[in-house]
Amino acid sequence: MAEGFKSGYVAILGRPNVGKSTLLNQILSEKVAIVTPKPQTTRNRIIGVRTTEDAQIIFVDTPGIHRPRERLGQFMVREALKTLKEVDIVLLMVEPRRPSFPEKEIINILSKSKRSCTTMLLINKIDKIKKTELLPIIDEYSSIFEFEEIIPISALKGDGVDKVIEKIMQYLPEGPKYYPDDIVTDQLERFLVAEIIREKVMLATEDEVPYAVAVEVVQWEEKKEIIVIGANIYVEKDSQKGIIIGKRGERLKSIGSLARKEIESILNTRVYLELWVKVSKDWKDSPLKLRELGYQ
Repeated sequence: MAEGFKSGYVAILGRPNVGKSTLLNQILSEKVAIVTPKPQTTRNRIIGVRTTEDAQIIFVDTPGIHRPRERLGQFMVREALKTLKEVDIVLLMVEPRRPSFPEKEIINILSKSKRSCTTMLLINKIDKIKKTELLPIIDEYSSIFEFEEIIPISALKGDGVDKVIEKIMQYLPEGPKYYPDDIVTDQLERFLVAEIIREKVMLATEDEVPYAVAVEVVQWEEKKEIIVIGANIYVEKDSQKGIIIGKRGERLKSIGSLARKEIESILNTRVYLELWVKVSKDWKDSPLKLRELGYQ
Protein backbone atom coordinates (compact mmCIF):
# COMPACT_ATOMS: atom_id res chain seq x y z
CA MET A 1 0.00 0.00 0.00
CA ALA A 2 1.41 3.39 -1.01
CA GLU A 3 2.28 5.73 1.81
CA GLY A 4 -0.44 8.31 2.36
CA PHE A 5 -3.14 6.10 0.78
CA LYS A 6 -6.62 7.28 1.83
CA SER A 7 -9.79 5.28 2.34
CA GLY A 8 -13.11 5.59 4.08
CA TYR A 9 -16.88 5.37 3.98
CA VAL A 10 -19.11 8.13 2.60
CA ALA A 11 -22.88 8.11 3.20
CA ILE A 12 -25.28 9.79 0.79
CA LEU A 13 -28.33 10.93 2.77
CA GLY A 14 -31.46 12.83 1.85
CA ARG A 15 -35.18 12.77 1.22
CA PRO A 16 -36.65 10.26 -1.25
CA ASN A 17 -36.13 11.08 -4.93
CA VAL A 18 -33.51 13.77 -4.34
CA GLY A 19 -30.97 12.14 -6.69
CA LYS A 20 -28.78 10.02 -4.40
CA SER A 21 -28.64 6.98 -6.68
CA THR A 22 -28.09 9.17 -9.73
CA LEU A 23 -25.09 10.75 -8.01
CA LEU A 24 -23.63 7.35 -7.07
CA ASN A 25 -23.96 6.04 -10.63
CA GLN A 26 -22.41 9.27 -11.95
CA ILE A 27 -19.42 9.04 -9.59
CA LEU A 28 -18.76 5.39 -10.45
CA SER A 29 -19.46 5.81 -14.19
CA GLU A 30 -21.44 2.58 -13.84
CA LYS A 31 -24.97 1.68 -12.83
CA VAL A 32 -24.99 0.07 -9.39
CA ALA A 33 -28.27 1.56 -8.12
CA ILE A 34 -31.60 1.64 -9.92
CA VAL A 35 -33.06 5.05 -10.71
CA THR A 36 -36.67 6.05 -11.36
CA PRO A 37 -38.62 9.31 -11.00
CA LYS A 38 -40.62 7.65 -8.20
CA PRO A 39 -39.78 8.38 -4.54
CA GLN A 40 -38.47 5.54 -2.34
CA THR A 41 -36.92 3.66 -5.28
CA THR A 42 -33.91 2.69 -3.13
CA ARG A 43 -34.91 0.32 -0.33
CA ASN A 44 -31.58 -1.18 0.77
CA ARG A 45 -28.20 0.37 1.44
CA ILE A 46 -26.18 0.13 -1.79
CA ILE A 47 -22.38 0.07 -1.66
CA GLY A 48 -20.40 1.64 -4.50
CA VAL A 49 -16.59 1.62 -4.59
CA ARG A 50 -14.35 4.11 -6.39
CA THR A 51 -10.66 3.14 -6.38
CA THR A 52 -7.77 5.27 -7.65
CA GLU A 53 -4.00 5.12 -7.21
CA ASP A 54 -4.26 7.32 -4.11
CA ALA A 55 -7.54 6.36 -2.50
CA GLN A 56 -10.53 4.08 -2.16
CA ILE A 57 -13.87 5.75 -1.45
CA ILE A 58 -16.70 3.47 -0.35
CA PHE A 59 -20.03 5.17 -0.97
CA VAL A 60 -23.19 4.09 0.84
CA ASP A 61 -26.37 5.06 -1.02
CA THR A 62 -29.17 5.01 1.54
CA PRO A 63 -32.96 4.83 1.28
CA GLY A 64 -34.65 8.21 1.43
CA ILE A 65 -35.45 9.39 4.94
CA HIS A 66 -39.21 9.81 5.36
CA ARG A 67 -41.99 9.19 7.86
CA PRO A 68 -42.75 5.47 7.44
CA ARG A 69 -46.27 4.07 7.37
CA GLU A 70 -45.42 0.35 7.14
CA ARG A 71 -42.72 -2.02 8.39
CA LEU A 72 -40.93 -1.74 5.03
CA GLY A 73 -40.67 2.04 5.48
CA GLN A 74 -39.42 1.58 9.03
CA PHE A 75 -36.72 -0.79 7.73
CA MET A 76 -35.68 1.75 5.06
CA VAL A 77 -35.32 4.62 7.53
CA ARG A 78 -33.40 2.41 10.00
CA GLU A 79 -31.01 1.44 7.20
CA ALA A 80 -30.39 5.10 6.37
CA LEU A 81 -29.85 6.23 9.97
CA LYS A 82 -27.71 3.22 10.90
CA THR A 83 -25.22 4.38 8.29
CA LEU A 84 -24.37 7.48 10.34
CA LYS A 85 -22.56 5.30 12.89
CA GLU A 86 -20.33 3.70 10.28
CA VAL A 87 -19.05 6.46 8.00
CA ASP A 88 -16.30 9.08 7.86
CA ILE A 89 -18.15 11.59 5.69
CA VAL A 90 -21.85 12.40 5.19
CA LEU A 91 -23.14 13.94 1.96
CA LEU A 92 -26.56 15.45 2.63
CA MET A 93 -28.36 15.94 -0.68
CA VAL A 94 -31.18 18.46 -0.98
CA GLU A 95 -33.17 20.05 -3.77
CA PRO A 96 -32.55 23.70 -4.68
CA ARG A 97 -35.10 25.28 -2.38
CA ARG A 98 -35.10 26.61 1.16
CA PRO A 99 -35.12 23.93 3.87
CA SER A 100 -38.57 22.71 4.88
CA PHE A 101 -39.53 20.42 7.75
CA PRO A 102 -38.12 17.15 6.26
CA GLU A 103 -34.69 18.68 5.62
CA LYS A 104 -34.62 20.29 9.06
CA GLU A 105 -35.57 16.96 10.60
CA ILE A 106 -32.62 15.22 8.89
CA ILE A 107 -30.28 18.01 9.99
CA ASN A 108 -31.60 17.66 13.54
CA ILE A 109 -30.72 13.94 13.40
CA LEU A 110 -27.23 14.83 12.16
CA SER A 111 -26.83 17.34 14.99
CA LYS A 112 -27.78 14.75 17.60
CA SER A 113 -25.66 11.98 16.10
CA LYS A 114 -23.20 10.75 18.71
CA ARG A 115 -20.45 10.40 16.13
CA SER A 116 -19.07 13.59 14.70
CA CYS A 117 -17.98 13.28 11.09
CA THR A 118 -17.40 15.59 8.16
CA THR A 119 -20.74 16.71 6.72
CA MET A 120 -21.15 18.31 3.30
CA LEU A 121 -24.30 19.76 1.80
CA LEU A 122 -24.94 18.97 -1.87
CA ILE A 123 -27.59 21.16 -3.45
CA ASN A 124 -28.73 19.04 -6.39
CA LYS A 125 -30.68 19.89 -9.56
CA ILE A 126 -29.15 23.37 -9.85
CA ASP A 127 -29.93 23.26 -13.57
CA LYS A 128 -33.57 23.77 -12.52
CA ILE A 129 -33.05 27.26 -10.97
CA LYS A 130 -31.39 30.60 -11.67
CA LYS A 131 -28.01 31.33 -10.08
CA THR A 132 -29.48 34.31 -8.23
CA GLU A 133 -31.87 31.95 -6.40
CA LEU A 134 -29.02 29.82 -5.07
CA LEU A 135 -27.40 32.25 -2.60
CA PRO A 136 -30.42 32.62 -0.24
CA ILE A 137 -30.69 28.82 -0.12
CA ILE A 138 -27.01 28.48 0.82
CA ASP A 139 -27.34 31.23 3.44
CA GLU A 140 -30.33 29.58 5.11
CA TYR A 141 -28.72 26.15 5.28
CA SER A 142 -25.52 27.72 6.65
CA SER A 143 -27.53 29.35 9.42
CA ILE A 144 -28.99 26.06 10.72
CA PHE A 145 -25.97 23.74 10.48
CA GLU A 146 -22.21 24.10 10.21
CA PHE A 147 -21.42 22.20 7.03
CA GLU A 148 -17.75 21.74 6.17
CA GLU A 149 -18.62 22.29 2.51
CA ILE A 150 -21.66 23.38 0.50
CA ILE A 151 -21.49 22.31 -3.14
CA PRO A 152 -24.12 23.01 -5.84
CA ILE A 153 -24.36 20.11 -8.30
CA SER A 154 -26.40 18.49 -11.03
CA ALA A 155 -26.04 14.74 -10.45
CA LEU A 156 -27.86 13.98 -13.70
CA LYS A 157 -25.59 16.15 -15.86
CA GLY A 158 -22.42 15.61 -13.82
CA ASP A 159 -21.96 19.31 -13.01
CA GLY A 160 -20.02 19.80 -9.77
CA VAL A 161 -19.39 16.06 -9.27
CA ASP A 162 -15.62 16.45 -9.73
CA LYS A 163 -15.70 19.11 -7.00
CA VAL A 164 -17.49 16.65 -4.68
CA ILE A 165 -14.76 14.04 -5.27
CA GLU A 166 -12.05 16.65 -4.72
CA LYS A 167 -13.55 17.68 -1.35
CA ILE A 168 -14.07 14.07 -0.25
CA MET A 169 -10.38 13.40 -0.95
CA GLN A 170 -9.49 16.45 1.14
CA TYR A 171 -11.33 15.12 4.22
CA LEU A 172 -10.83 11.37 3.75
CA PRO A 173 -8.55 9.79 6.41
CA GLU A 174 -5.56 7.63 5.62
CA GLY A 175 -6.45 3.96 5.62
CA PRO A 176 -6.18 0.55 3.95
CA LYS A 177 -7.74 -0.73 0.76
CA TYR A 178 -10.94 -2.55 1.74
CA TYR A 179 -11.90 -3.94 -1.69
CA PRO A 180 -9.96 -5.26 -4.71
CA ASP A 181 -9.36 -2.72 -7.48
CA ASP A 182 -11.93 -4.27 -9.85
CA ILE A 183 -14.84 -4.23 -7.36
CA VAL A 184 -17.40 -1.49 -8.03
CA THR A 185 -20.17 -2.78 -5.75
CA ASP A 186 -20.60 -5.46 -3.11
CA GLN A 187 -24.09 -6.34 -4.28
CA LEU A 188 -24.66 -9.95 -5.32
CA GLU A 189 -25.71 -10.65 -8.90
CA ARG A 190 -29.11 -11.95 -7.77
CA PHE A 191 -29.78 -8.68 -5.89
CA LEU A 192 -28.81 -6.59 -8.94
CA VAL A 193 -31.07 -8.67 -11.19
CA ALA A 194 -34.03 -8.31 -8.80
CA GLU A 195 -33.46 -4.55 -8.61
CA ILE A 196 -33.31 -4.17 -12.40
CA ILE A 197 -36.63 -6.01 -12.75
CA ARG A 198 -38.18 -3.82 -10.04
CA GLU A 199 -36.90 -0.70 -11.79
CA LYS A 200 -38.55 -1.71 -15.07
CA VAL A 201 -41.84 -2.42 -13.25
CA MET A 202 -41.71 1.00 -11.56
CA LEU A 203 -41.00 2.79 -14.82
CA ALA A 204 -43.82 0.94 -16.61
CA THR A 205 -46.55 1.57 -14.03
CA GLU A 206 -48.25 4.54 -12.42
CA ASP A 207 -49.93 5.58 -9.17
CA GLU A 208 -49.74 3.17 -6.25
CA VAL A 209 -48.38 0.13 -8.12
CA PRO A 210 -44.61 0.91 -7.93
CA TYR A 211 -44.65 1.11 -4.15
CA ALA A 212 -46.50 -2.19 -3.82
CA VAL A 213 -43.91 -4.14 -5.85
CA ALA A 214 -41.18 -6.46 -4.63
CA VAL A 215 -39.07 -8.88 -6.67
CA GLU A 216 -37.61 -12.22 -5.62
CA VAL A 217 -35.27 -14.27 -7.82
CA VAL A 218 -36.40 -17.88 -7.40
CA GLN A 219 -34.46 -19.60 -10.19
CA TRP A 220 -30.85 -19.19 -11.32
CA GLU A 221 -29.46 -21.92 -13.56
CA GLU A 222 -26.16 -21.42 -15.37
CA LYS A 223 -26.10 -23.45 -18.56
CA LYS A 224 -23.67 -23.43 -21.46
CA GLU A 225 -23.62 -19.87 -22.87
CA ILE A 226 -26.89 -18.88 -21.14
CA ILE A 227 -28.28 -18.21 -17.64
CA VAL A 228 -31.89 -19.16 -16.96
CA ILE A 229 -33.45 -16.78 -14.42
CA GLY A 230 -36.92 -16.92 -12.92
CA ALA A 231 -38.35 -14.20 -10.68
CA ASN A 232 -41.55 -13.54 -8.78
CA ILE A 233 -42.98 -10.03 -8.88
CA TYR A 234 -45.07 -9.51 -5.74
CA VAL A 235 -47.92 -7.02 -5.45
CA GLU A 236 -50.55 -6.48 -2.76
CA LYS A 237 -53.78 -6.60 -4.80
CA ASP A 238 -55.29 -8.48 -7.75
CA SER A 239 -55.89 -5.15 -9.49
CA GLN A 240 -52.16 -4.36 -9.31
CA LYS A 241 -51.35 -7.78 -10.76
CA GLY A 242 -53.60 -7.00 -13.71
CA ILE A 243 -51.92 -3.64 -14.29
CA ILE A 244 -48.43 -5.18 -14.40
CA ILE A 245 -49.47 -8.03 -16.70
CA GLY A 246 -51.35 -5.66 -19.00
CA LYS A 247 -53.65 -6.43 -21.89
CA ARG A 248 -52.83 -9.88 -23.28
CA GLY A 249 -49.68 -9.85 -21.15
CA GLU A 250 -48.06 -7.10 -23.22
CA ARG A 251 -46.84 -4.93 -20.33
CA LEU A 252 -45.20 -7.86 -18.51
CA LYS A 253 -43.61 -8.96 -21.78
CA SER A 254 -42.18 -5.45 -22.28
CA ILE A 255 -40.90 -5.31 -18.68
CA GLY A 256 -39.20 -8.68 -19.16
CA SER A 257 -37.61 -7.68 -22.46
CA LEU A 258 -36.17 -4.42 -21.08
CA ALA A 259 -34.92 -6.14 -17.93
CA ARG A 260 -33.36 -9.03 -19.85
CA LYS A 261 -31.35 -6.70 -22.11
CA GLU A 262 -29.89 -4.82 -19.16
CA ILE A 263 -29.20 -8.01 -17.19
CA GLU A 264 -27.35 -9.46 -20.20
CA SER A 265 -25.15 -6.36 -20.38
CA ILE A 266 -24.27 -6.65 -16.67
CA LEU A 267 -23.70 -10.43 -16.63
CA ASN A 268 -22.04 -10.35 -20.07
CA THR A 269 -23.90 -13.43 -21.26
CA ARG A 270 -27.20 -14.46 -22.82
CA VAL A 271 -30.11 -14.65 -20.40
CA TYR A 272 -33.46 -16.40 -20.51
CA LEU A 273 -35.74 -14.50 -18.13
CA GLU A 274 -39.15 -15.67 -16.96
CA LEU A 275 -41.36 -13.51 -14.73
CA TRP A 276 -44.41 -14.41 -12.65
CA VAL A 277 -46.71 -11.88 -10.95
CA LYS A 278 -48.10 -12.99 -7.58
CA VAL A 279 -50.35 -11.37 -4.98
CA SER A 280 -49.04 -11.28 -1.40
CA LYS A 281 -51.51 -9.18 0.56
CA ASP A 282 -49.93 -6.54 2.83
CA TRP A 283 -46.41 -7.93 2.29
CA LYS A 284 -44.94 -4.52 3.25
CA ASP A 285 -46.27 -5.03 6.80
CA SER A 286 -45.43 -8.73 7.15
CA PRO A 287 -42.22 -9.40 9.14
CA LEU A 288 -41.96 -12.90 7.63
CA LYS A 289 -42.37 -11.74 4.02
CA LEU A 290 -39.98 -8.83 4.54
CA ARG A 291 -37.33 -11.24 5.82
CA GLU A 292 -37.91 -13.57 2.85
CA LEU A 293 -37.43 -10.63 0.47
CA GLY A 294 -34.18 -9.53 2.13
CA TYR A 295 -35.52 -6.58 4.11
CA GLN A 296 -33.98 -7.73 7.40
